[in-house]
Order: sequence, then structure tokens, then C-alpha cells
Amino acid sequence: MTFVREMARNGLGAPLVVVMLLAMVVVPLPPFLLDIFFTFNIALSLIVLLVSIYALRPLDFAVFPTVLLIATLLRLALNVASTRVVLLEGHNGTGAAGQVIESFGEFVIGGNYAVGVVVFIILVIINFVVVTKGAGRI
Repeated sequence: MTFVREMARNGLGAPLVVVMLLAMVVVPLPPFLLDIFFTFNIALSLIVLLVSIYALRPLDFAVFPTVLLIATLLRLALNVASTRVVLLEGHNGTGAAGQVIESFGEFVIGGNYAVGVVVFIILVIINFVVVTKGAGRI
């Protein structure tokens, strides 16, 4: 715990987190670590949502842009890492990519691949619209 406090005191905590996120993109992660990071990501998202809902004044959550940026970088790194694991280890069975990915996939498609294809097409369209709207603002 003193190492974490020392990093925070020296101002090296945030750069260390960013380097860790970049390492997640480059280094292949085992499915167990992916499960831990996905669970942490879901918990972080819920905490950010609840804090932003229950903040009485804007200054109560002044670090919101920074937290949102770090959470987005974490989500992007998890997306790349999980895609790598699915493509490299997917031939070993449904549980090869981790329990969280397997459970979420079974929840979304419900055992019907046609539903999965439709959901995938909808997500592609939504992502395309979000990216084009964001690019239009620049």
C-alpha cells in the first residue's frame, strides 16, 4: 500500500495507469485477468453513473471528465484485448475467452444465432452513427 501512496504523492499514478492501459493493448492477457478487468470496468461504470446522478452540485464531481477519459481508455483497451483473446483462443471452446465474455454472449443471443446477428448489425449501425457524429464535430 505504501507503493501506491508514494506513486500518488509523486504524481506518477496517472501516467502509470495510462502505461498499464497501453500494455493491455499490446500484451496478450489471460482470460482470468480479462474477467477481473471486465468486472472492474462494470463496477467503475456503475459507480460513475451513481455518483453523477446523486451529485448535488457540479463541483461535487469535478473530476468527471478525467474519470470518463480513463474509463473510456480502459474500455478501449479491454475491447482490443478481448478481441485478441477471442480470435486467438476461440477455437478452444466458448469458455476460452473468459467467463464474463461467455456469459454476456449467452445472455445477449439467448442461444439463437439469428438474434446475435441482428444485435451485431444494430451495434455496428449505432457505432457508425456515433463515430460519424463525433467526426462531424471536429
